[in-house]
Amino acid sequence: MEINWLGIVLAIVAGMAVASIWYGKAFLATWWNLTGITPEQSKQASRRNMVQLLIANTVTAIGLAIAIETAFEAADNDSVWLALLVALVAWLTFSATTLLQHNAFELKPPKLTLLNTSYQLALFLAMSLPLALL
Repeated sequence: MEINWLGIVLAIVAGMAVASIWYGKAFLATWWNLTGITPEQSKQASRRNMVQLLIANTVTAIGLAIAIETAFEAADNDSVWLALLVALVAWLTFSATTLLQHNAFELKPPKLTLLNTSYQLALFLAMSLPLALL
């Protein structure tokens, strides 16, 4: 199995871009409202959170790269559609289900769960594209 490190780097960049758009402009006010976090609190935690986001996106990119490459070899097919399917299955089985159960037990608003799981889906799909195309 070959790991495409350029694809991983570009997947990390894609993941950071999705996070920046999703929680930067598109849904930030909604997220603040649903979590009760203030803009000031966000600013205080932003440096630490960005480091954690970079680490998490790196681990996700490597995991997706391995899963996609394994699927490519098993299916003898290296299509973008297969990579997107791997990302969808990874999101559904690991990310969405985990977030759903945690948010339910922590009594978080369902709209917050929808917002965050949708972000995770966009993240996984966006990260899978450079992994499939390079």
